[in-house]
Amino acid sequence: MGKDYYKILGIAKGASDDEIKKAYRKLALKYHPDKNRSAGAEEKFKEIAEAYEVLSDTKKREVYDRFGEEGLKGGASADGGGGSASYTFHGDPRATFAQFFGSATPFQTFFEFGGPTATRVYNLHDEDMDIEDPFGFGIGPARQGGGQGSAFRSHSFNFAGPTTVKGGSKDRAQDPAIEHDLYISLEEILRGCTKKMKICRRVVQADGSTKKEDKVLTINVKPGWKAGTKITFQKEGDQGRGKVPADIVFIIRDKPHPIFRREGSDIRYTCKISLKQALCGTIIEVPTLTGEKISINLTREIVKPSIVKRIQGQGLPFPKEPSKKGDLLVSFDIKFPDTLSQSAKDILYDTLPN
Repeated sequence: MGKDYYKILGIAKGASDDEIKKAYRKLALKYHPDKNRSAGAEEKFKEIAEAYEVLSDTKKREVYDRFGEEGLKGGASADGGGGSASYTFHGDPRATFAQFFGSATPFQTFFEFGGPTATRVYNLHDEDMDIEDPFGFGIGPARQGGGQGSAFRSHSFNFAGPTTVKGGSKDRAQDPAIEHDLYISLEEILRGCTKKMKICRRVVQADGSTKKEDKVLTINVKPGWKAGTKITFQKEGDQGRGKVPADIVFIIRDKPHPIFRREGSDIRYTCKISLKQALCGTIIEVPTLTGEKISINLTREIVKPSIVKRIQGQGLPFPKEPSKKGDLLVSFDIKFPDTLSQSAKDILYDTLPN
């Protein structure tokens, strides 16, 4: 018996797409390893991700409903025949979580720092996010006045620990920078995007008392920015105890994409074709980040596993020269038949060169 994905998500077999999403959202938050440390939670988290990936995909779900897990992973097609690419779970439930919520580690958005006598909680959230998607974090344009903080971009990957800042008659220590990953989709990297982050921090009043203050931090993510780019808001952390407020640092991360993989400014797409198509030729339709499709005529060539087709200018903008773009690289995953009849073997033996 294979896995019962419907049972894993706690839904009926005829559940709607909306019900599947709601079930995944609830269970993924409940069993996320950063929150749930009980035995078996991590394995449950992985099962939930696999069940969601299958049931949220129309074609995978159709095959699963007819043939179960064995048929899905054995390469059965929706019409009952073979030849469909077999499904294998990629094994990274955090990638599924990040694609759904926008962050692989949402529970780290509550930062705790301070000495043994005081604990301060620093809470970040997207002020424009849907209440049903509580971790859809993002970043947007630099200071525009009002209550918004100023930011600068840095390519440095190493931040020092506590620092000392000259101030008045004595030096004041500064808390370590607070870092937070921000997952941005490839489509957003292609055109650039604007996101807002609302923070709640503690500020010191003139009379020495403290109060909580909400503030919006915004950054403009430029087209082509690389993963690892750091955006720093200086001294936007909590105030108090005679220290300089910590800097807040957001780090750009690539949100996992269902069909493309980023390679610098290039993107890679893997096209699945049959052995017959590889040997006898075919015409394929290649998707792009803009939603358009590009035809590649392979009718006059043999497609080898090592071959890569390059479509110029269909990648991501160069960070320092956004008017130019990288390329779309097309690799091939050739599906071999599981069995061959003796007559087919005889024909291939007599036809193919040694």
